[in-house]
Amino acid sequence: MRANVEHNHVRHEHVVILALKTEPVPRVPADRRVVVDDLGYADDGIIHVTARFGYMETPDVPGTLALLDPSATEGPLRLDETSYFLSKMELRRGTAPTMAPWRKRLFIATSYITADAAEYFGLPRDRTVIMGSHIEV
Repeated sequence: MRANVEHNHVRHEHVVILALKTEPVPRVPADRRVVVDDLGYADDGIIHVTARFGYMETPDVPGTLALLDPSATEGPLRLDETSYFLSKMELRRGTAPTMAPWRKRLFIATSYITADAAEYFGLPRDRTVIMGSHIEV
């Protein structure tokens, strides 16, 4: 959110910070799926939501957001106009002696075969922004 405000000099009317949790059960019932966390300010347009999924479920972010009660989100969310922001970490080999060089190369190589996050979470491609950063291992 900070990077978007710094780059575009604007904050969206509604901001949903979504935390996804995978529970140690196959499936999470719909009535336990989402929890809106109180951030202490009732009218700032920013909410924090925790969505829980079982390890056998594939997270559907737009479908999960559709479950939210408009009274808990400071008004209705316009999901057909929603922009999604994802973060992506790129691993780089550093000089710190944290692990053997061959293990660093293997660890970095396996990071490239991860699934596409936008597709995995069911996000529309034309409204998803991926922001990246680097981490040295």
